Amino acid sequence: MAAETKAFSFELLNTDGMARRGRITTPHGTVETPAFMPVGTQGTVKAMYPGQVRDLGAEVVLGNTYHLMLRPGAERVARLGGLHTFMNWPHTILTDSGGFQVMSLAQLRKLDEEGVRFQSHVDGQKYHLTPERSVEIQGLLGSDIQMQLDECIKLPAEPDDVKRAMELSVRWAERSRRQFEDMNGPAKGQGLYGIVQGGDVPDLRLKSVEALLQIPFEGYSVGGLAVGEPQEVMLKMLEVTTPAMAADKPRYLMGVGTPDDLLESVKRGIDQFDCVMPTRAGRHGLAYTRFGKVNLKNARHAEDPRPLDAQSACEAANTYSRAYLHHLVRTGEALASMLLTWNNLAYYQTLMAGMRAAIENGSFEDFYQETKANWARGDIAAL
Repeated sequence: MAAETKAFSFELLNTDGMARRGRITTPHGTVETPAFMPVGTQGTVKAMYPGQVRDLGAEVVLGNTYHLMLRPGAERVARLGGLHTFMNWPHTILTDSGGFQVMSLAQLRKLDEEGVRFQSHVDGQKYHLTPERSVEIQGLLGSDIQMQLDECIKLPAEPDDVKRAMELSVRWAERSRRQFEDMNGPAKGQGLYGIVQGGDVPDLRLKSVEALLQIPFEGYSVGGLAVGEPQEVMLKMLEVTTPAMAADKPRYLMGVGTPDDLLESVKRGIDQFDCVMPTRAGRHGLAYTRFGKVNLKNARHAEDPRPLDAQSACEAANTYSRAYLHHLVRTGEALASMLLTWNNLAYYQTLMAGMRAAIENGSFEDFYQETKANWARGDIAAL
């Protein structure tokens, strides 16, 4: 007898102010929230083994629909057993819709009511991505959490353009939902998230939330706030948006962000995050620690025998000297990317675990203030 498929669900376990402690259940396990999801764009978290990523505490990773549809192709991944098998990640996977990458990477794109036509940045091949095709691709990949196709415009933008994109995204949300149900996503225990748009216009954000709440999504995302706007704009939009969102559904802030972004956004009621920042920074010689950022390219580290953080549980942080890491970065060794990515993802997961524990015991504000104080003191605190 086949094992029963676990249905997608979300349980709100505790709150502390607006900060929320919850648990998402998917067919491939549970995700404790607030959660940071490492980005595995092309079926891999760059410079990391899958087991390493899981050992750091990550319970979900993100795959990218745009990149995977180009290479190796969603149909091929499906024939090979789905993305979980393909990338050796038997835990929860979230896939984005591909819309952001189409807008930012594709060549000669043309958007209309039906979808978006574009040429691949890889080989120039022409594609047509519609809300239906985006959900179909995600279904072929077999991801546990899927995203509607939306139009994500860069800020600043004219209010009329923001309004048009938001309204189009709502119409695409309805089509995405129909396709998700046609592919039996709910029966497979999967979830589909709607995406709140509206740029930096509070009224449009609220109208987007109101419209999306009429569609039975398993979760709701806040999109269009990792596109170059100042942090204060992002936080203002969250303060407007999250109180209007469903309290019994997970809230996902897409493409965010720095450790400070995560701390501030959890304080404003966000449950899920993803960002390339910790992995990309690691490949460029930048380490995140509880004392702030450490740029290992700087010559001042050349004879520094200290590790990044002797108290960290991560071997990359507590074992290797800054002098050695500096040497690896300066000589372009692959090990530099591996160790600094390892360190960065470890710090992000430690930060999220600290926030979860603080929300559980009602001390989030203390945790918030202490974390901010450590960052403000800077690396001198490690001396």
